Amino acid sequence: MNIVAVTIKDIAQIAGVSHSTVSRSLNGSNLVAECTKSRIIEIAHDLGFEFNANARSLSTRRTGTIGIIYPESFEDFDVNLYYSSLHNLIRKSLEREELDLIVAFPKNKFHRYSSNIKRLVKSNKVDGLIVVNPSLDEEDINALNLMKELGIPFVFLHHFPTGSLQNENVVCTDHFRGGYLATEHLLKKGHRNIACISTAEKWEEFVNRTSGYKKALADYQVPFKDEFLLYGDRSFKSSYQAIMNCKDRLHRITALFAETDLMALGAMEGLKKLGIRIPQDIAVVGYDDIELATYFTPFLTTVHQPRERIAILTCEMLINLIKNNNCQKEQLIIEPTVVVRESCGGNI
Repeated sequence: MNIVAVTIKDIAQIAGVSHSTVSRSLNGSNLVAECTKSRIIEIAHDLGFEFNANARSLSTRRTGTIGIIYPESFEDFDVNLYYSSLHNLIRKSLEREELDLIVAFPKNKFHRYSSNIKRLVKSNKVDGLIVVNPSLDEEDINALNLMKELGIPFVFLHHFPTGSLQNENVVCTDHFRGGYLATEHLLKKGHRNIACISTAEKWEEFVNRTSGYKKALADYQVPFKDEFLLYGDRSFKSSYQAIMNCKDRLHRITALFAETDLMALGAMEGLKKLGIRIPQDIAVVGYDDIELATYFTPFLTTVHQPRERIAILTCEMLINLIKNNNCQKEQLIIEPTVVVRESCGGNI
Protein backbone atom coordinates (compact mmCIF):
# COMPACT_ATOMS: atom_id res chain seq x y z
CA MET A 1 0.00 0.00 0.00
CA ASN A 2 1.20 3.48 -0.80
CA ILE A 3 2.34 5.20 2.41
CA VAL A 4 0.70 8.46 1.45
CA ALA A 5 -2.68 6.74 1.00
CA VAL A 6 -2.74 5.31 4.51
CA THR A 7 -5.20 7.11 6.77
CA ILE A 8 -6.58 6.75 10.26
CA LYS A 9 -9.73 5.38 8.62
CA ASP A 10 -7.73 2.55 7.06
CA ILE A 11 -6.16 1.65 10.42
CA ALA A 12 -9.52 1.80 12.19
CA GLN A 13 -11.10 -0.54 9.64
CA ILE A 14 -8.30 -3.11 9.94
CA ALA A 15 -8.25 -2.91 13.74
CA GLY A 16 -12.03 -2.97 14.04
CA VAL A 17 -12.17 0.14 16.21
CA SER A 18 -13.41 3.72 15.89
CA HIS A 19 -11.43 6.58 14.34
CA SER A 20 -11.18 8.28 17.75
CA THR A 21 -9.70 5.14 19.31
CA VAL A 22 -7.01 5.10 16.62
CA SER A 23 -6.32 8.80 17.12
CA ARG A 24 -6.05 8.44 20.89
CA SER A 25 -3.80 5.40 20.56
CA LEU A 26 -1.41 7.23 18.25
CA ASN A 27 -1.41 10.13 20.72
CA GLY A 28 -0.47 7.81 23.58
CA SER A 29 -3.73 8.43 25.45
CA ASN A 30 -4.36 6.56 28.70
CA LEU A 31 -8.04 6.27 27.72
CA VAL A 32 -7.25 3.27 25.50
CA ALA A 33 -6.36 -0.16 26.89
CA GLU A 34 -2.67 -0.97 26.46
CA CYS A 35 -3.36 -4.13 24.43
CA THR A 36 -5.59 -2.21 21.99
CA LYS A 37 -3.13 0.66 21.79
CA SER A 38 -0.22 -1.69 21.05
CA ARG A 39 -2.17 -3.49 18.32
CA ILE A 40 -3.14 -0.21 16.64
CA ILE A 41 0.42 1.12 16.78
CA GLU A 42 1.69 -2.16 15.30
CA ILE A 43 -0.83 -1.96 12.44
CA ALA A 44 0.12 1.67 11.78
CA HIS A 45 3.80 0.71 11.74
CA ASP A 46 3.22 -2.22 9.36
CA LEU A 47 1.33 0.06 6.97
CA GLY A 48 4.08 2.67 7.09
CA PHE A 49 1.77 5.23 8.65
CA GLU A 50 3.43 8.09 10.53
CA PHE A 51 1.05 10.10 12.67
CA ASN A 52 1.60 13.82 12.25
CA ALA A 53 0.08 16.09 14.88
CA ASN A 54 0.88 19.12 12.74
CA ALA A 55 -1.03 17.74 9.77
CA ARG A 56 -4.04 16.93 11.90
CA SER A 57 -4.08 20.36 13.47
CA LEU A 58 -4.20 21.94 9.99
CA SER A 59 -7.36 20.04 9.14
CA THR A 60 -9.18 20.00 12.48
CA ARG A 61 -7.53 22.95 14.25
CA ARG A 62 -7.53 20.73 17.35
CA THR A 63 -5.11 18.18 18.74
CA GLY A 64 -7.28 16.94 21.59
CA THR A 65 -4.33 17.49 23.92
CA ILE A 66 -3.76 19.86 26.84
CA GLY A 67 -0.28 20.71 28.08
CA ILE A 68 0.59 21.30 31.72
CA ILE A 69 3.79 23.03 32.82
CA TYR A 70 5.10 22.18 36.30
CA PRO A 71 8.00 23.89 38.09
CA GLU A 72 11.43 22.27 38.08
CA SER A 73 10.94 21.59 41.80
CA PHE A 74 8.09 19.16 40.99
CA GLU A 75 10.46 16.25 41.62
CA ASP A 76 11.21 17.45 45.16
CA PHE A 77 9.37 15.28 47.67
CA ASP A 78 7.84 18.18 49.58
CA VAL A 79 6.48 19.86 46.44
CA ASN A 80 5.36 16.62 44.82
CA LEU A 81 3.13 15.68 47.75
CA TYR A 82 0.73 18.50 46.88
CA TYR A 83 1.16 18.62 43.12
CA SER A 84 0.76 14.87 42.54
CA SER A 85 -2.67 14.98 44.19
CA LEU A 86 -3.60 18.05 42.15
CA HIS A 87 -2.32 16.40 38.97
CA ASN A 88 -4.50 13.32 39.46
CA LEU A 89 -7.55 15.55 39.76
CA ILE A 90 -6.61 17.52 36.61
CA ARG A 91 -6.10 14.31 34.67
CA LYS A 92 -9.49 13.01 35.82
CA SER A 93 -11.23 16.23 34.74
CA LEU A 94 -9.57 16.24 31.30
CA GLU A 95 -10.09 12.55 30.59
CA ARG A 96 -13.78 12.98 31.40
CA GLU A 97 -13.81 15.32 28.37
CA GLU A 98 -11.75 12.81 26.32
CA LEU A 99 -8.74 15.10 26.32
CA ASP A 100 -5.15 13.90 26.61
CA LEU A 101 -2.49 15.48 28.77
CA ILE A 102 1.16 16.29 28.07
CA VAL A 103 3.28 17.00 31.14
CA ALA A 104 6.30 19.26 30.66
CA PHE A 105 8.63 21.50 32.62
CA PRO A 106 9.89 25.02 31.79
CA LYS A 107 13.29 23.81 30.54
CA ASN A 108 14.67 20.73 28.87
CA LYS A 109 16.79 19.00 31.52
CA PHE A 110 19.66 18.42 29.06
CA HIS A 111 19.39 21.68 27.10
CA ARG A 112 18.64 24.30 29.72
CA TYR A 113 18.27 27.07 27.17
CA SER A 114 15.31 25.36 25.54
CA SER A 115 11.81 26.55 26.44
CA ASN A 116 9.37 23.64 26.53
CA ILE A 117 6.45 26.07 26.36
CA LYS A 118 7.77 27.46 23.09
CA ARG A 119 8.40 23.95 21.76
CA LEU A 120 4.85 22.81 22.52
CA VAL A 121 3.41 25.88 20.79
CA LYS A 122 5.66 25.77 17.73
CA SER A 123 4.97 22.07 17.14
CA ASN A 124 1.19 22.54 17.42
CA LYS A 125 1.01 19.79 20.02
CA VAL A 126 -1.53 21.37 22.36
CA ASP A 127 -4.89 23.13 22.19
CA GLY A 128 -4.24 24.92 25.45
CA LEU A 129 -1.91 25.09 28.41
CA ILE A 130 -2.19 24.91 32.19
CA VAL A 131 0.74 26.73 33.83
CA VAL A 132 1.58 25.56 37.37
CA ASN A 133 4.83 27.43 37.76
CA PRO A 134 5.59 30.35 40.10
CA SER A 135 8.69 31.49 38.23
CA LEU A 136 8.76 32.22 34.49
CA ASP A 137 11.79 33.65 32.73
CA GLU A 138 11.74 36.01 29.76
CA GLU A 139 11.78 33.18 27.22
CA ASP A 140 8.76 31.52 28.84
CA ILE A 141 6.88 34.82 28.99
CA ASN A 142 7.62 35.43 25.29
CA ALA A 143 6.31 31.94 24.50
CA LEU A 144 3.06 32.66 26.35
CA ASN A 145 2.70 35.96 24.53
CA LEU A 146 3.15 34.04 21.28
CA MET A 147 0.31 31.75 22.38
CA LYS A 148 -1.91 34.81 22.82
CA GLU A 149 -1.07 35.97 19.30
CA LEU A 150 -1.91 32.52 17.92
CA GLY A 151 -5.15 32.32 19.88
CA ILE A 152 -4.02 29.36 21.99
CA PRO A 153 -5.45 29.81 25.51
CA PHE A 154 -3.66 29.18 28.77
CA VAL A 155 -4.66 29.27 32.43
CA PHE A 156 -2.43 29.78 35.45
CA LEU A 157 -3.10 27.32 38.25
CA HIS A 158 -2.19 27.61 41.94
CA HIS A 159 0.20 30.52 41.36
CA PHE A 160 -1.05 34.02 40.60
CA PRO A 161 0.66 35.46 37.50
CA THR A 162 2.82 38.53 37.91
CA GLY A 163 4.35 41.26 35.75
CA SER A 164 3.05 41.54 32.19
CA LEU A 165 0.90 38.41 32.69
CA GLN A 166 -0.84 39.52 35.88
CA ASN A 167 -4.19 40.01 34.13
CA GLU A 168 -4.27 36.56 32.49
CA ASN A 169 -6.63 33.69 33.35
CA VAL A 170 -5.96 32.11 36.73
CA VAL A 171 -7.45 29.77 39.32
CA CYS A 172 -5.72 29.72 42.70
CA THR A 173 -6.23 29.62 46.43
CA ASP A 174 -6.26 32.88 48.37
CA HIS A 175 -2.99 32.21 50.20
CA PHE A 176 -3.16 35.52 52.10
CA ARG A 177 -6.54 34.45 53.44
CA GLY A 178 -5.17 31.00 54.26
CA GLY A 179 -2.34 32.45 56.36
CA TYR A 180 -4.81 34.76 58.06
CA LEU A 181 -7.27 31.96 58.89
CA ALA A 182 -4.55 29.69 60.31
CA THR A 183 -3.31 32.45 62.61
CA GLU A 184 -6.78 33.65 63.53
CA HIS A 185 -7.75 30.13 64.57
CA LEU A 186 -4.87 30.09 67.05
CA LEU A 187 -5.66 33.62 68.24
CA LYS A 188 -9.26 32.60 68.91
CA LYS A 189 -7.88 29.73 70.97
CA GLY A 190 -6.29 32.37 73.18
CA HIS A 191 -2.71 32.20 71.90
CA ARG A 192 -0.69 35.41 71.72
CA ASN A 193 2.83 34.07 71.23
CA ILE A 194 2.49 32.48 67.79
CA ALA A 195 5.53 31.53 65.76
CA CYS A 196 5.50 31.00 62.00
CA ILE A 197 7.73 28.79 59.86
CA SER A 198 7.97 30.09 56.32
CA THR A 199 10.47 29.60 53.52
CA ALA A 200 13.36 31.80 52.50
CA GLU A 201 12.32 31.32 48.86
CA LYS A 202 10.30 34.36 47.86
CA TRP A 203 7.52 32.46 46.10
CA GLU A 204 4.40 34.60 46.11
CA GLU A 205 2.24 31.96 47.81
CA PHE A 206 4.55 31.92 50.85
CA VAL A 207 4.93 35.70 50.90
CA ASN A 208 1.12 35.93 50.98
CA ARG A 209 0.78 33.31 53.73
CA THR A 210 3.26 35.25 55.87
CA SER A 211 1.42 38.50 55.15
CA GLY A 212 -1.83 36.84 56.25
CA TYR A 213 -0.15 35.71 59.47
CA LYS A 214 1.06 39.26 60.20
CA LYS A 215 -2.31 40.83 59.35
CA ALA A 216 -4.18 38.50 61.71
CA LEU A 217 -1.79 39.40 64.52
CA ALA A 218 -2.31 43.10 63.82
CA ASP A 219 -6.12 42.76 63.70
CA TYR A 220 -6.05 41.09 67.12
CA GLN A 221 -3.61 43.72 68.42
CA VAL A 222 -0.82 41.23 68.95
CA PRO A 223 2.64 42.65 68.15
CA PHE A 224 4.62 40.84 65.44
CA LYS A 225 8.00 39.60 66.67
CA ASP A 226 10.85 38.98 64.24
CA GLU A 227 12.24 36.28 66.49
CA PHE A 228 9.04 34.28 66.04
CA LEU A 229 9.39 34.14 62.23
CA LEU A 230 11.44 31.05 61.38
CA TYR A 231 12.63 29.81 58.01
CA GLY A 232 13.00 26.44 56.34
CA ASP A 233 12.97 25.30 52.71
CA ARG A 234 9.52 23.60 52.58
CA SER A 235 11.01 20.28 53.69
CA PHE A 236 10.41 18.12 56.77
CA LYS A 237 14.10 18.18 57.66
CA SER A 238 14.49 21.97 57.43
CA SER A 239 11.59 22.71 59.78
CA TYR A 240 12.83 20.06 62.20
CA GLN A 241 16.18 21.88 62.18
CA ALA A 242 14.46 25.27 62.54
CA ILE A 243 12.93 24.06 65.80
CA MET A 244 16.26 22.76 67.03
CA ASN A 245 17.92 26.08 66.17
CA CYS A 246 15.46 28.09 68.25
CA LYS A 247 14.99 25.76 71.23
CA ASP A 248 16.12 28.54 73.56
CA ARG A 249 13.03 30.56 72.48
CA LEU A 250 10.44 27.81 72.56
CA HIS A 251 9.46 28.49 76.18
CA ARG A 252 8.05 31.84 74.96
CA ILE A 253 5.98 30.23 72.18
CA THR A 254 2.54 28.67 72.75
CA ALA A 255 1.53 28.06 69.13
CA LEU A 256 3.07 27.54 65.70
CA PHE A 257 1.80 28.10 62.16
CA ALA A 258 3.83 26.24 59.53
CA GLU A 259 3.24 27.29 55.93
CA THR A 260 3.18 23.73 54.57
CA ASP A 261 1.99 20.51 56.18
CA LEU A 262 5.36 18.87 55.67
CA MET A 263 7.06 21.71 57.55
CA ALA A 264 4.44 21.38 60.29
CA LEU A 265 5.13 17.64 60.61
CA GLY A 266 8.89 18.27 60.72
CA ALA A 267 8.41 20.91 63.40
CA MET A 268 6.21 18.53 65.39
CA GLU A 269 8.93 15.89 65.25
CA GLY A 270 11.44 18.42 66.56
CA LEU A 271 9.12 19.46 69.38
CA LYS A 272 8.60 15.85 70.39
CA LYS A 273 12.37 15.28 70.36
CA LEU A 274 12.71 18.14 72.86
CA GLY A 275 9.99 16.72 75.09
CA ILE A 276 7.47 19.43 74.18
CA ARG A 277 3.91 18.16 74.10
CA ILE A 278 1.52 18.88 71.22
CA PRO A 279 -0.95 20.47 71.72
CA GLN A 280 -0.62 20.79 75.51
CA ASP A 281 2.56 22.90 75.38
CA ILE A 282 2.57 24.19 71.79
CA ALA A 283 -0.36 24.05 69.37
CA VAL A 284 0.44 23.50 65.67
CA VAL A 285 -1.39 24.39 62.46
CA GLY A 286 -0.17 23.44 58.97
CA TYR A 287 -1.15 24.35 55.41
CA ASP A 288 -2.29 22.30 52.36
CA ASP A 289 -4.18 19.38 53.97
CA ILE A 290 -2.13 16.63 52.35
CA GLU A 291 -2.88 12.99 53.16
CA LEU A 292 0.09 12.77 55.53
CA ALA A 293 -1.72 15.18 57.87
CA THR A 294 -3.52 12.20 59.41
CA TYR A 295 -0.57 9.77 59.29
CA PHE A 296 1.20 11.34 62.29
CA THR A 297 -0.06 11.82 65.83
CA PRO A 298 -1.50 14.05 66.93
CA PHE A 299 -3.48 14.53 63.70
CA LEU A 300 -2.60 17.86 62.12
CA THR A 301 -4.92 20.85 62.08
CA THR A 302 -4.36 22.52 58.72
CA VAL A 303 -5.55 24.97 56.09
CA HIS A 304 -7.37 23.03 53.40
CA GLN A 305 -6.85 23.99 49.76
CA PRO A 306 -9.91 22.70 47.83
CA ARG A 307 -7.83 20.84 45.23
CA GLU A 308 -10.73 19.09 43.51
CA ARG A 309 -12.66 22.32 43.01
CA ILE A 310 -9.52 24.11 41.82
CA ALA A 311 -8.72 21.35 39.31
CA ILE A 312 -12.28 21.22 37.95
CA LEU A 313 -12.58 25.00 37.63
CA THR A 314 -9.22 25.23 35.86
CA CYS A 315 -10.12 22.56 33.32
CA GLU A 316 -13.59 24.00 32.77
CA MET A 317 -12.13 27.45 32.20
CA LEU A 318 -9.55 26.22 29.69
CA ILE A 319 -12.01 23.98 27.82
CA ASN A 320 -14.46 26.88 27.54
CA LEU A 321 -11.70 29.10 26.14
CA ILE A 322 -10.79 26.45 23.56
CA LYS A 323 -14.34 25.64 22.46
CA ASN A 324 -15.60 29.20 22.27
CA ASN A 325 -12.40 30.98 21.23
CA ASN A 326 -13.14 33.17 24.23
CA CYS A 327 -10.66 35.95 24.90
CA GLN A 328 -12.36 37.21 28.07
CA LYS A 329 -10.08 37.06 31.10
CA GLU A 330 -11.24 35.41 34.32
CA GLN A 331 -9.47 35.22 37.67
CA LEU A 332 -10.93 32.88 40.28
CA ILE A 333 -9.49 33.18 43.78
CA ILE A 334 -10.73 30.29 45.93
CA GLU A 335 -11.33 30.61 49.67
CA PRO A 336 -9.46 28.05 51.82
CA THR A 337 -10.82 26.63 55.07
CA VAL A 338 -9.35 25.42 58.36
CA VAL A 339 -9.67 21.69 59.09
CA VAL A 340 -9.56 21.30 62.85
CA ARG A 341 -7.87 18.17 64.17
CA GLU A 342 -5.91 17.29 67.32
CA SER A 343 -2.75 19.38 67.02
CA CYS A 344 -4.31 22.76 67.84
CA GLY A 345 -6.07 22.01 71.15
CA GLY A 346 -3.89 22.75 74.13
CA ASN A 347 -4.02 24.27 77.53
CA ILE A 348 -4.02 28.03 77.17
